Amino acid sequence: MNPLNVIQDSLYFFRRNLGSLLMLCLPLVVLEALAKQTVNNALAANASPAYELLVGLLFYPLYTSALILFLDARTRGEEPRKRDLLAMALRLWPTFAVLSAISTLLIMFGLSLFVLPGLWVMIKLAFSEYLMVLRNLTPFMAMRESMLMTTGHFMRILVCVLCVYIPLSLLEGVSLYLFPEPQSASVSLAIDSLSSFLQLFTGIVMFRLFMLVSEPEHKA
Repeated sequence: MNPLNVIQDSLYFFRRNLGSLLMLCLPLVVLEALAKQTVNNALAANASPAYELLVGLLFYPLYTSALILFLDARTRGEEPRKRDLLAMALRLWPTFAVLSAISTLLIMFGLSLFVLPGLWVMIKLAFSEYLMVLRNLTPFMAMRESMLMTTGHFMRILVCVLCVYIPLSLLEGVSLYLFPEPQSASVSLAIDSLSSFLQLFTGIVMFRLFMLVSEPEHKA
């Protein structure tokens, strides 16, 4: 399970299915960015970031679960209808939102303890979303199973995460350099939407890792 091969496979999938991914996830990503922009404009500049997190809990579970269902279907050679994926994602939203909220709080708490504990939690919970969506586990069961599945694979997962996160962070920095603050509403919306959409690539990489780690279980 070479991290470079995982990134290459994920990039190949992303390119081949870019049109489908745009139609499936981009509308929700844009709505999320627009909602966050509206909330930020309505609140004071020093308002709590919790409001933005709450907006994320409305949209993130929808497009992420739809993405996971799409990845699973394409792995089996199927071509599901977008409306069917979104309908299934909507049914999964309550439990996915609970999982997202708990994971976010644990990661934020870990990051407040000198970063490394938060990074550890993020890696150990990397498979929890896939376990919940694809194996119908409860949020706590998915988190527990993810802790077990990632044992022995921590460094591989970490390298893959960094290989995606660093280029995306650099790209975001370049966009801020080219379009410095204050930005117009349209430019800010476009940058936020593009950034969030590209972050979905991380989900594709994690899915590839999840499938590779799961293979011995299926063969056994």
